[in-house]
Amino acid sequence: MILVLGAMAQEARAANPNGELEALIGGIAAGSREDLAELYRRTRAAVYGLALSYLKNGAEAEDVAQDTFVKVWAAAPSYRPQGKSMAWLLTIARNLALGRLRSAARIQDLSQAEWSAFSIESDTLTADDRTVLGAALARLSDEERHIVVLHAVCGLKHREIAQFLDLALPTVLSKYHRSLKKLKTILEGDDAQ
Repeated sequence: MILVLGAMAQEARAANPNGELEALIGGIAAGSREDLAELYRRTRAAVYGLALSYLKNGAEAEDVAQDTFVKVWAAAPSYRPQGKSMAWLLTIARNLALGRLRSAARIQDLSQAEWSAFSIESDTLTADDRTVLGAALARLSDEERHIVVLHAVCGLKHREIAQFLDLALPTVLSKYHRSLKKLKTILEGDDAQ
């Protein structure tokens, strides 16, 4: 299962090269709905996964994901290409998710069905794997889950995650590796039963 997370991270990075995403954002700024649809297709799992890791509620995460792309449509003309298009997109999603948390002032536990609904498009991940992985991720702390999701699902590098979460790089690295060890222990414990 840990190998699956690594494979997912590589797939996410390969599917979303910054140059292509920046070109799509440029097209969106020019009013191209096709480019918005393509950006959505390429990044929806990452945006939804990030929102879900914050909100722990599938319906609210879906709302934030939709709101993110509405905001991208409105903000694309002011975007300045710097090679960090995915970070820009995820910052919008994070800010919307945090705003929703502040306004709701409550956090719900994530149900198994909601984790199952988090459909990661990967040839190496079956529905059963997704269910097991979702249950294991739910047992991590919020910060650990954010780091794992940002790396494995969104394809961000550890340095980008450190900047994104405003943490020191060694902190991100240690929490990521600690989270993987926790996941391995959880998964091996579940396999032994």
